Amino acid sequence: MQAPLPPLGWLRTFEAAARNLSFTGAARDLNMTQSAVSQQIKSLEAYLGRPLFHRRPRALELTESGLTYLPVVRDAFRTLVRGTRAITGTDQDVVQVQSNLTFAVHWLAPRLARFRAAHPEVQLNLSTELWEPRAMTEGVDVEIRFSLRPADSIRAEQLRSDHYYPVCAPGYPVTLADLAMQPLYDCSNLLCNWAAWAEDQNLPWPDPQVTYATTFTLSLSVALAGGGLALAHDAIAGGLIQTGHLVAPFEHRAPMQEAYYLILSPQAEHSPGTVAFASWLRTEMAADQSGLLGTHA
Repeated sequence: MQAPLPPLGWLRTFEAAARNLSFTGAARDLNMTQSAVSQQIKSLEAYLGRPLFHRRPRALELTESGLTYLPVVRDAFRTLVRGTRAITGTDQDVVQVQSNLTFAVHWLAPRLARFRAAHPEVQLNLSTELWEPRAMTEGVDVEIRFSLRPADSIRAEQLRSDHYYPVCAPGYPVTLADLAMQPLYDCSNLLCNWAAWAEDQNLPWPDPQVTYATTFTLSLSVALAGGGLALAHDAIAGGLIQTGHLVAPFEHRAPMQEAYYLILSPQAEHSPGTVAFASWLRTEMAADQSGLLGTHA
């Protein structure tokens, strides 16, 4: 007798392929090979007795059966999550949040007391990355990504776009005339760099030596210690400037090409905890940019 349900792994692969409309994208999300994804989809289609995708030369399209089946599969995964939480006996809605390290330390952490006070029923688990991930990490419900515009296959909502500028410790002796001779620090592999900041204001820039770090946390630490100047932007430096730990010695601020984006996992986007955190995040971001709230609870 045939089992009443196809294997859970096939359904997980189908959801990822439908979300990306790409077997390659699904393979990236699930850490599988493209051929393994294709084989699992073929197995699921054979099990169901009907095709779920139209294979076009450069893209996938869901068939009518696929369009009908996708919300059923997603609802089933949500039910499994809720049921598992009920069985484990936790009353809290657990939300897995991922961001880069600097954002987590300098923007998110100082505000978490406000979130906890507003939503004591939600438990946040936080993870950080040094580099922008190619895809949302498995098991993450909410990602705050600092990036150029994410790929069209990713449903991303822009939260904020900042301006960037040099920062240093209070009292650090620097002028525009001798800036290029100072110890300069920056986060690597970004378009918002020292040369771009100088070019934005037609400042002569004789290609000075810049020390690059893998994260803004490192370059900001040097500036905080009085060891030189680092480039920063409002989301990560605003609180440190407000509390007097850093200063922005020059008026010019250049618009960033990178921005912060909110990405929600399709499996968790409608869960109460995810909805509560995403709503709180949007409100805090808007208030932060309009200057209505401080950075510390």
